Amino acid sequence: MKYYINIGTNLGNRRLNLSRAVAAVERRFGYFEISKVVESEPWGFDSTNLFLNVAMMFESDYEPLDVLHALQSIEREFSPAPHRNADGSYRDRLIDIDIMAIENMTVDTEELQVPHPHLFDRPFFINPLKELLGKS
Repeated sequence: MKYYINIGTNLGNRRLNLSRAVAAVERRFGYFEISKVVESEPWGFDSTNLFLNVAMMFESDYEPLDVLHALQSIEREFSPAPHRNADGSYRDRLIDIDIMAIENMTVDTEELQVPHPHLFDRPFFINPLKELLGKS
């Protein structure tokens, strides 16, 4: 299955954070394709820290929840801090990795929704994804 993910960061050395996260995904899943890096305003919360985002595509025989857990493990390698505040609102973060889509698959569980429920609301998701799909 082809997995399409998005990696974002808005703290610290953002380019280095992206490079390290991409390398961690490559170590875990192997060959990948990658979009250009895009810069964007925070989505869903206020912050003075702009995000850098990149989309990746890799193939895996792992089930979606196994891939999700592997990606969450990579996030925790960067920072154990949660991505949301106690009230559920978003916050600044070193690395955020989301599964945007999985080729020919939908998933609707409490833990994972694919396609991502905000896929079409976020230009920093959809534009890099379109770039990757154009490469396929």
